[in-house]
Amino acid sequence: MPTTPFTRATASLHGLALGDAFGSQFFVPANRHALSGRLLPPDPWQWTDDTEMACSIYRVLADHGAVDQDRLAASFADRHDFDRGYGPATNRMLRLVREGGDWRALSSELFDGRGSWGNGAAMRVAPLGAWLADDLAEVVRQATLSAQVTHTHSEAVAGAVAVAVAAATAVREPGLSPGRFLDRVREHVPESMVREGITEARHLLTIGDPVLAAQALGNGRQVSAHDTVPFTLWVTARERHDFEAAMWTTATAGGDIDTTCAIVGGIIASSATVDFLPPEWRSRCEPLPDWAGVPPLAS
Repeated sequence: MPTTPFTRATASLHGLALGDAFGSQFFVPANRHALSGRLLPPDPWQWTDDTEMACSIYRVLADHGAVDQDRLAASFADRHDFDRGYGPATNRMLRLVREGGDWRALSSELFDGRGSWGNGAAMRVAPLGAWLADDLAEVVRQATLSAQVTHTHSEAVAGAVAVAVAAATAVREPGLSPGRFLDRVREHVPESMVREGITEARHLLTIGDPVLAAQALGNGRQVSAHDTVPFTLWVTARERHDFEAAMWTTATAGGDIDTTCAIVGGIIASSATVDFLPPEWRSRCEPLPDWAGVPPLAS
């Protein structure tokens, strides 16, 4: 792999933010007509909590080379912007961490002690997979650590592992067929509904309609990992060499569009050149926050 962990993670984060910002526009009623006609929504496109949390992962990796859970939890809490669209449980947890609460206890106590199985750990993790792509075992280990800071349920962890491994696989083996791509990801995902969904996604690769695929796999409407990740991997397997096609395909299925587009964008940008992200789209997207220290993409 000729690229460095830093450049790969940087590209992945830019792709994630662009997908997130693009997808978030379709929650604006006036923009929904643009989806059927594949018309770009008016700018500026603002990113959401998906990107804000991904920036924390990127910053911790850049500073420490691995996931330090205490520092990651502190960054999530310190950078938490209530207006970025966080879920209520995460809003409350991050506020309590800022006030001195123990993130380990708060995370594990969510949802009557079951922990969250939401898609939040998966939506932010693609840059980690890109950064650690040289070692898939480490990708799995570090993705698990990154998830546990807010999502302790095994399904949420499996979702994060699947997305991180997908990003690493996009870097390591860009020429894989769609079926082999999903096979490679599935090999590293623990037994779970997420893993079962990836198996189903492979069976559905011959279906060209994302709405039909999402009916079987989910589109994030339930905001759970197993309702989100399999569909995003179905799109990624089919469209990972065409960013624009991947975004429109993902958005067409509806659901949690900012998150599904963020996941797909982060994965497929991991091994991309700068030209892979369309310049017109990039010009519409809100810049990444200064605190993240992310180099801008060249024009």
